[in-house]
Amino acid sequence: MQIKAAVVRQQGGPFSIESLSIAEPRADEVLVKIVGVGVCHTDLVCRDQYFPVPLPCVFGHEGSGVVEQVGEGVTKVKPGDPVVLSFSSCHECPNCIAGKPGYCHQLYQHNFLGTRPDGSSAWTKGDEKVHAHFFTQSSFGTYALARERNTVKVSRDAPLWLLGPLGCGVQTGAGAVINSLRPQAGTTIAIFGAGTVGLSAVMAARLCGCSRIIAVDPVAARRELALQLGATHVIDPNASDPIEQIRGLGPGGAHYSLECTGLPKVVRQAVDCLTLTGMCGLMGVSRLGTEVSLDMNTILFGRGVRGIIEGDSVPDEFIPRLVELHAQGRFPFDKLVTPFRFDEIQQAVDASEQGRVVKAVLRMA
Repeated sequence: MQIKAAVVRQQGGPFSIESLSIAEPRADEVLVKIVGVGVCHTDLVCRDQYFPVPLPCVFGHEGSGVVEQVGEGVTKVKPGDPVVLSFSSCHECPNCIAGKPGYCHQLYQHNFLGTRPDGSSAWTKGDEKVHAHFFTQSSFGTYALARERNTVKVSRDAPLWLLGPLGCGVQTGAGAVINSLRPQAGTTIAIFGAGTVGLSAVMAARLCGCSRIIAVDPVAARRELALQLGATHVIDPNASDPIEQIRGLGPGGAHYSLECTGLPKVVRQAVDCLTLTGMCGLMGVSRLGTEVSLDMNTILFGRGVRGIIEGDSVPDEFIPRLVELHAQGRFPFDKLVTPFRFDEIQQAVDASEQGRVVKAVLRMA
C-alpha cells in the first residue's frame, strides 16, 4: 500500500515527507495506522549517525495508533485495537526470558539495523530499498509495521494521539525510578537533565514518595516545569556547583541520581553528588566510543553506577500502568507535550533541538 513517511537521506539531513510503498504484514507482524508519534532524542542522534543506522531511513519509535491489519500468526491484537508501539527484543535470549527485554542479546538487530533481522525491508520507493524497521516500527509515517511482541494494547478511553512517548522516553524516565532504582519513601534523588526522560523521572519520584526531588537543568522554563511536576528543588548548573548544592541538602548527598544528558561532565557530577552507598543510573545517549572519567575512591566507598535501558520495563505490563496513572491524574505526562502536524515534522525537530519544547508529538490528523 502507498503511505506517506518522513525520510532522512543523509547524515544530519532534513526529514522529508515522501510517498513510499509498504508491504503487507508477515505472519508475526502488525500494520498500524499511526495517530500520533513522539520525536525522541534517539531519532535525532541516529539521523546524525551516533549509531550507524543505514540511510535513507524512516525513523520514529514512539508511535501510537490503531491496528489496521495483522499477520496470520498474531493473536495479541486485532484490527481496530488502539496500541502503543515500543522497542523490540528477541523474546528468546536469557535476558528476555528473565523479563529484561531492554538487555536483549539481539537488541541492536531488532532496533537499529534499518531492516528486519533477515536484511529485508518492507519500505520501498519504486525500485529503491528504503531502510526502516527502526525499533521495529518506523512510525514517522501514516502507517507503521511492527511485530506482535512490541505492540501494546491500551485502553480505548485513553487519548491515543498522546500515548506514543510512553513507548520510549516517558517509559525510560519513569521506569528508571519505579523499576530500576526503586527509591524508598523519604529518600533524596537528583535528576540531571529535565527533558522528557528527566521530567518523567521527576513525576515517578513523586509517586514513590521521595522527600527531596532535585532537578538540574540550565533552562529556566524546564526548571519551572519540574517544580510543577513534583520537584522540591531545582538547580541551574550554570549559576552554581550542583554537587555542592546537592550535598548541602542532605546527609552527604543524594541517595539516588539519574543522568539523562549523555555528557561526560554531567555523568561525573551525577556520581559525585551521591552519598555513601548511593546509586547513579545512566540513561543519556552518547556517540559510540564516548568515555567518562570517575574517581575510583568515590566508587570504592559504596557508590554504584549502572546503565538503564528503557526503564527496565516490560512494555506490555508497564505502559498500561502509566496510562492508568495518567487517567487518575497522578502521572500528568501530557504537560510535557507540544503537538505538531505531521507535515510540520522539521519544525518539530528544530523546536526539540533548540529546547523550545520538551516533547514534540506529531499528529496525523
